[in-house]
This record gives sequence, structure tokens and C-alpha cells, in this order.
Amino acid sequence: MEDFNFGRELRLLTPSHYSRIFNEPARAATPFFTLLAKPNDQAKPRLGLTVAKKRVKKACQRNRIKRLARESFRLNQHTIDNIDIVLMVKSGIDEQSNEELTKQLTKLWRKINERCKPGAPKPPPFKRRPNKSAKSNKQSQ
Repeated sequence: MEDFNFGRELRLLTPSHYSRIFNEPARAATPFFTLLAKPNDQAKPRLGLTVAKKRVKKACQRNRIKRLARESFRLNQHTIDNIDIVLMVKSGIDEQSNEELTKQLTKLWRKINERCKPGAPKPPPFKRRPNKSAKSNKQSQ
């Protein structure tokens, strides 16, 4: 019988777990979520959540979104390969219904799983935007 718990072994816990994924990840996005993922050497998929206060102002809304994401991951964990996933949110997500968010997450788990399979095309390298302070220093010279 399949186990549907969401214990410590299914979470990204340390900053090093997160930073490994931010370096050339596979990406999948919807209007309200962005998923970054990389294959791992664990026996299970793992999930990390980043719900920024800048994107969702109220703590109760941030908690609702995280709760929905964890529940969706918990129910879909057996269909996901051994990958580490970081879920990030976009602005406007706090105005969406639980049903809409759950539907988008279910679609994203499938999409990111396909993009992390062996033989899947590598994502193009991510071009970092120049930060504003470096830009203003060039203009003043």
C-alpha cells in the first residue's frame, strides 16, 4: 500500500538543498506558479516552498498557499520521479480559489516530471538581469 505522508525526507530543509536547484534547473510555469527542479540521488521526490511576502502580503494567505501546495505534492508524490522541486509564487495568487490553484499544481507536477527525465532537452542557460546598482555605476562614470 502506498504511503501518502509528507515527512522530513520529502522536504528541502537546508539552504544548500535550495541553492543546488537554483543552478541550471528545469523550469515549468503557470500564471501563478514557477517550479524549478533537478534530479536528486534520494529515493523520493522532495519539495521546497518559497512564498515571498513581496508577492503575498497576508500571512494567512501565504499559509493557505503553502498548505495547498504541500497537500497537492503529498497526493501526487508517487507519480513524480526522484527530483528536488522548488515552488515559487507570482503576484496575484492570493486572489485565486483553492480549486484553481490545485488544478494548476497538478498540471505542473506532471510537466516538471517530464522535463527532468533523462534525455529531456536541457533548459537554456538563465540570463541574470544586471542589478540596478551596477547599472547606475556605469552611467555615472
